[in-house]
Amino acid sequence: MQLHSNLIFPVEIIGTIAFASSGAMVAVRKKLDLFGIIVLGVITAVGGGMLRDLMIGNIPPNMFKNPVYVLAAFLTVIVLFFLFRRWPFLLSGHYMEEYEKIMNILDAIGLGAFTVIGIDTGIEAGYGDYYFLVIFLGVITGIGGGILRDIMAGETPFVLKKHIYACASISGACLYVFLLQFFRSDFTMVISACLVILIRILASHFRWNLPGVKEL
Repeated sequence: MQLHSNLIFPVEIIGTIAFASSGAMVAVRKKLDLFGIIVLGVITAVGGGMLRDLMIGNIPPNMFKNPVYVLAAFLTVIVLFFLFRRWPFLLSGHYMEEYEKIMNILDAIGLGAFTVIGIDTGIEAGYGDYYFLVIFLGVITGIGGGILRDIMAGETPFVLKKHIYACASISGACLYVFLLQFFRSDFTMVISACLVILIRILASHFRWNLPGVKEL
């Protein structure tokens, strides 16, 4: 529990800010209004956890019982909205490149944290013996918000086409379940989250993608 209080919560907040930012940026590029930007930003940040809770019967989902993550996402979106509205030049050129580099790192941290927290939530709910289920819960916690964001924005979900995003989450989730057979949960959470972060950052830097089929 000490690890959860001293490390997991701050990392969750970092991930929430990164995910909310990505949702807000999609909404800005889609030219949505303030309400649309807030909705996409918040759903990106907390949507994965909501889907996880619904799957395991945790009703109402934690986002409603402990709205600190919703509040963090909301404040992030509001700050970005007023920044970009006041200084629209931040949305182009060098500033956007630097912003995206920072967000990629924070997004990787969030993906790693939410993946292992999703598994931990499933185990705490009594599903620790169902390995496939807890792996799925971890992955859906990590990528579910982004899927909901892209569907609401009318786009093909990012995880289906770019930079081994879902595969990073799956790799970390599988490692978590494997290591849990030999080590305590705190250690496995840290190692597994680090694997997700490493794969995500390398995939983003080197533009790794899974092979697809090209039309003639």
